[in-house]
Amino acid sequence: SPQGRSKKRSRKHQRFMERRALLEQKGLLSPRGRLGSQSPEAGLEAPIEAHGTEALRCDKVPKPKRAVSASLSPSASPDSIARHHSVLLTQGNGSSKRVRTSSLVLRPGKYVAIDCEMVGTGPQGRLSELARCSVVNYEGDVIYDKYVQPELPIVDYRTRWSGITKQHMKNAIPFKTAQAEILKILKDKIVVGHAIHNDFQALKYFHPKDRTRDTSQSPALKKRAGLPIRANVSLKNLARHLLHKKIQVGCKGHSSVEDAQTAMELYRLVEVQWEKELAHSLPPRPPSPVTDPTADSSQYLDDQYWPTDLMASGL
Repeated sequence: SPQGRSKKRSRKHQRFMERRALLEQKGLLSPRGRLGSQSPEAGLEAPIEAHGTEALRCDKVPKPKRAVSASLSPSASPDSIARHHSVLLTQGNGSSKRVRTSSLVLRPGKYVAIDCEMVGTGPQGRLSELARCSVVNYEGDVIYDKYVQPELPIVDYRTRWSGITKQHMKNAIPFKTAQAEILKILKDKIVVGHAIHNDFQALKYFHPKDRTRDTSQSPALKKRAGLPIRANVSLKNLARHLLHKKIQVGCKGHSSVEDAQTAMELYRLVEVQWEKELAHSLPPRPPSPVTDPTADSSQYLDDQYWPTDLMASGL
């Protein structure tokens, strides 16, 4: 009968009001909350069900969606970094904001730039040995800059280009010491430099090709500077054309810090395009682990790992 149904609804409503009062007393529901309102503290709500009964349930607070970059673990390989660049470019219609921040998303700590200054040793000073090495991070901050005592006596300081003088060698550290310190920094990093093979030769070291970015070999930089793709372009000319700054001026020689910083600036100028092209050229295989046993820096100290043509050059 209508009267019976009314009594039943009244009892249900009474039970609901008792539960609501209990929740308000415990602080789980706002005293001013109305039927169906949600308590921000507990995430509780009282939805009205299809049959006119009310029920309380606890909903989990939804977790925020993780950014695409979160898919890169702290040990992400250079292959996955390059491919991730490509993914960023294909999302969001390639918005300029995303493009500008892509490197920051990919942990800039993975990038360093290097430049070395050499002096002449051996017969008539024709051999080139390391006398100074500078390493900067992604932002251009100096993380290493030391003078190095060559293994052979210096015949030609090459001050006009190297900036090295006899005075600098007074506090220089032994080559083996510098080599160990520098290779520790370069390990597992993406290394930027200009004609960087010369720097690696001076260090008696080979860096993995997929983790090396040589600004002297970048078609993107040459195109942007309006220079022929096959032209041998100097760091000084690229800096003048693209960064509108003058480097390597005067008669006091080059600054390895300034050259390393300039190389990093040039790389960042075309970074997204460079990494996108690199990602497309990578073979379709799973990313290799960063800790590559074949890239252990200690092995490069042995002569057996040096190609015969470089051994013949006296290094």
